[in-house]
Amino acid sequence: MITKPIPGIENAQTLAEAIVDTIHEPLLVLDGGLRVLAASRAFYEIFKVDSDHTMGCRLYDLGDGQWNIPALRELLETIIPTRVAMDGFEVDHDFPGVGRRTMLLNARKVLYETSPNSTILLAFTDITARRVIEREKEDLLERTEDLLLQQQTLLQEMQHRVVNSLQIIASILMLKARSVTSEESRGHLRDAHQRVLSVAEVQSHLHATGGVDRIAVGPYLTKLCGSLSASMVGESRPIAIGVEADAGMIGSEKAVSLGLIVTELVINSIKYAFPDTRPDARVTVSYVSEGDDWTLTVADNGVGLSPTAAPPSVGGLGTAIVEALVKQLGAQAEVRTQPHMTVTITHIAGVTPALAA
Repeated sequence: MITKPIPGIENAQTLAEAIVDTIHEPLLVLDGGLRVLAASRAFYEIFKVDSDHTMGCRLYDLGDGQWNIPALRELLETIIPTRVAMDGFEVDHDFPGVGRRTMLLNARKVLYETSPNSTILLAFTDITARRVIEREKEDLLERTEDLLLQQQTLLQEMQHRVVNSLQIIASILMLKARSVTSEESRGHLRDAHQRVLSVAEVQSHLHATGGVDRIAVGPYLTKLCGSLSASMVGESRPIAIGVEADAGMIGSEKAVSLGLIVTELVINSIKYAFPDTRPDARVTVSYVSEGDDWTLTVADNGVGLSPTAAPPSVGGLGTAIVEALVKQLGAQAEVRTQPHMTVTITHIAGVTPALAA
């Protein structure tokens, strides 16, 4: 039988030295007294030292004692004696030959079956650039968070001012409505007052919810209809205005259009649906959504319109506003006048109004 010869001690040492030289990271092989038995080529090149001043020297004496680093002493004299290995021991130090660097030290104690002696493998990995990038990312993240906080504060302040300005305009319109003698002009001014309030309600809702881009439709419509009820419905004409809405969300810019549509339709019902006082008079606003598809319905239980009668607002400003807003939202409106007035506005994502069923 032919067998391969077992390498001798000299061959094993040659192989070990070749392996050490092949490693791209700086590597030292130390004896039990922390004297250098071998060093990789990368160690000599990176730390700018030579073999004559390295081999056989105690680690702490290298470079006039510049390797006498407290963290390194802790690793080699405290941790390694109690543990066979240590990975990722981070040291930040002004290393000889390379300057200030952050190094990861990996140490291994090698024990031998035939000898009481041991050696220590000590490898260095330069992570200075990585730590610099990490610190830059942290600084950038911190600055970004500060800028976002400032932007949020400015946005909330702007929204607050917009709400105040709109409320002032609404108050001026109401004061003007009370002072004019023409009933028709008074009605137009009151309608304009409600339109301004509906826009202010969106801004107020955005301010209350922290200026988010999307708002919950249900709470918004509930607050808007409450405002309409408080300003337009009196004890002499009790009309309940209710809201039935799911948990759908809508963009703030679309909420303005939605609010104006509801304002116009509710005002129209209050004006024309109940010519006579009745205890069960009611206007219901409902909103149902599924994804980006939604349906808004404003219905009353009033007198409705006969097939031959023309709606009181045909050709009026309110009708024109609703038609323009429905088109702007990419939706389609359907009006039923019997037995009561019901206006349904449907938006189907990806379908143009002309094709919507």
